[in-house]
Amino acid sequence: MADPIRSIRSHTLVIPLANIDTDQIIPARMLTTTSRHGLGEHLFADVRGVGMIGEALSDPRASRCQILVAGDNFGCGSSREHAPWALLDHGFRAVISTGFADIFAQNAIKNGLLPVVVEMDVHRALVGEPWAEIEIDLPDQTLRWPDGTLFSFSIDAFAKQSLLTGVDELDWLLDQSAAIDAFEEQR
Repeated sequence: MADPIRSIRSHTLVIPLANIDTDQIIPARMLTTTSRHGLGEHLFADVRGVGMIGEALSDPRASRCQILVAGDNFGCGSSREHAPWALLDHGFRAVISTGFADIFAQNAIKNGLLPVVVEMDVHRALVGEPWAEIEIDLPDQTLRWPDGTLFSFSIDAFAKQSLLTGVDELDWLLDQSAAIDAFEEQR
C-alpha cells in the first residue's frame, strides 16, 4: 500500500530530456535490494554532477520538489520497478511528461507515483518556468498554475482510484476475498 494521493502542491524540478531510461534513473548495479528504502540516494547516480540532470539535482531547491517535469518517453528501457521506488524514496510523488514507457507508468501507479501525461504546449509552459509552484489535483484531474490557470489531464479510472486510495491491484483483489469465497462456494 502506498500513501494515497489527492493533491500535490510543489515546486517543479525540470529535467526535459527525452528518452531517460530506467538505467539512468537507477543504475543496474544498485538493484541489489528488494527494499524500497534508501534508493533515493542513488537516483540518477551515474549523471549526478553532470549536464542538465546533474545541474538540476545539485540545486538546493531540488530536495524539496515533489513534482518532476521530464522529457518525452520517460522511463523507457528495462522494466525495473526500482525506478519508481528511487523516485519515490527521493521525495517525488508525481512525474509530468508528454509520454511514458508503458511498463514504467504501470510500475509507477502500482507504487504510488502519479504519472501525468500532458499536451506539448502545457509541457513547454512547464519547462519554460523551472521551479514553478503548481498543484496537481487528482480527483479533478487538473494542473493549476500559480495564477489559477487550469490544465486537465487524463488517467485510467482504476489507476486513479488506486492512487486516491493507496491500494494497488493486489490489495484490491485481497479486499474482494469475501466475494471470491462466496462465488467459489456457489460453484
